[in-house]
Amino acid sequence: MITFAVWFFLFSKACFSQVSPGAELQLVADGFSFTEGPAVDKEGNVFFTDQPNNRIWKYDVDGNLSVFMENAGRSNGLYFDSEGLLIACADEKYQLWRIDMDGNVEKLAVNYLDSLFNGPNDTWVSPSGLIYFTDPYYQRDYWTRTSPGMQSQALYLYQDGTVTRLDDQFKRPNGIVGTPDGKFLYVADIGDSKIYKYRIQSDGSLTDKQFFAPQGSDGMTIDEEGNLYLTGKGIDVYNPQGEKITHIPVPSNWTANICFAGPNRDQLFITATDKVFTLKMAVKGTK
Repeated sequence: MITFAVWFFLFSKACFSQVSPGAELQLVADGFSFTEGPAVDKEGNVFFTDQPNNRIWKYDVDGNLSVFMENAGRSNGLYFDSEGLLIACADEKYQLWRIDMDGNVEKLAVNYLDSLFNGPNDTWVSPSGLIYFTDPYYQRDYWTRTSPGMQSQALYLYQDGTVTRLDDQFKRPNGIVGTPDGKFLYVADIGDSKIYKYRIQSDGSLTDKQFFAPQGSDGMTIDEEGNLYLTGKGIDVYNPQGEKITHIPVPSNWTANICFAGPNRDQLFITATDKVFTLKMAVKGTK
């Protein structure tokens, strides 16, 4: 594992135009098992998961860390919808949930046709309320099943109580994020080390699938300039043309996910295995 001293040497020797000048990675907390799925609400508070411990945590804009929800359905990826409700990939029973701020759960999607999902992993909600989510198969030690209910590892759309399979041509889909104008969707095939870009139609369907970058990603986010942030071994940033422009090292074996947080959306919030970090940015995320 890379030490903080080595990380700081690497960080200080590079120039990252997206990172605020002089900014250093700040450790928020450690001691988790595996952190994932950060999602930011309208005020800039972050909700993230510690999936093995079955909790959703809240990191507020004042720097306070608290448990938001226990017995959280082994939630993984999270995203807030326009009503301030938390969409959660609850893969304990292979479901997609909607959670209010009192912790009440509505099960949105529990199966596709007659088959259970593999295990919803990551999700993004469009400005018009369309919910997209990826469904790869990762064998969990808390499952009784030892094989998937269906062979397709696919991308889905949830809309008005209906689940539609949009694309099943992946080895293992994972990270997902869309542009703030709702026009484009990025999906990572982490099993094939590729990022794809789609055009979103008015009915929620996808067209014009294009190869975007030769790299997979666990989680993703976008800044106000349209740059795409990918996770895995640290953070890699690609411009809208698909060119890698920045690498941000993170002192952890694995960087699972990221989002822009804080009242001004200028703090990059990073989940990295047993730790979570923040990093002050020169660019902002979108609200």
